[in-house]
Amino acid sequence: MSLAGSSSSGSTKKMEEFKNRLAMLRAKRTEAKALNKSEVLEEDRIKNLPKNHAVKQQRLQKELEEEQTRQRMKEQGADYDRERLLTVGADEAERWERKKRKKNPDVGFSSYEDATARQYNRISKSIRMDPERYEREKQQLGEDAFYAKRGTINIGLHKDTPDDIENMVQDLEKQVAKREKYSRRRMYDDDDDINYINERNMKFNKKLERFYGPYTEEIKQNLERGTAV
Repeated sequence: MSLAGSSSSGSTKKMEEFKNRLAMLRAKRTEAKALNKSEVLEEDRIKNLPKNHAVKQQRLQKELEEEQTRQRMKEQGADYDRERLLTVGADEAERWERKKRKKNPDVGFSSYEDATARQYNRISKSIRMDPERYEREKQQLGEDAFYAKRGTINIGLHKDTPDDIENMVQDLEKQVAKREKYSRRRMYDDDDDINYINERNMKFNKKLERFYGPYTEEIKQNLERGTAV
């Protein structure tokens, strides 16, 4: 009877050990499945990122560090651009200046698409980045929503401050004023002499008057008085 009891207790102990090992293996399998799933999702996320995502992140990080250095030197009363030029060679400084001038050149009107792109670049470059606000919104929204990618829905997550709205209004007013300055319709003067047959001829005559008017003023007056020789 004692042999049967000891055999039964040994079998029970082995069964418990087997169950424990089985539970441990199932837990490891569940953990491995979770890790594999997270790695697959991460690989899929990286694969769906734009090709220049890493370069763009490095550029943004560099711009952030540069802006922080610029702000710190401004608080100290130093000129960041001048101090930076003192640490580079003449060739590199000249290349840097040429690059700055070529960033958004005004090549005149070619198409509405190019004009819109040039305006977007001008407006985006004029925006000063606030490092504290940048980090704060990044922490609040999370990287998935902050660095939007294909399929990301972030409508309503970003809140515009009153300063942002005021800056937008001021920029729109400047655009309207500039547009009115360069595209306003020239009004005709009823008292002016009519010496043209159409608008194109009028512009040509004004150009002639601008270049040769001072030299032909006397001849023109003599012709009008009828005293020309």
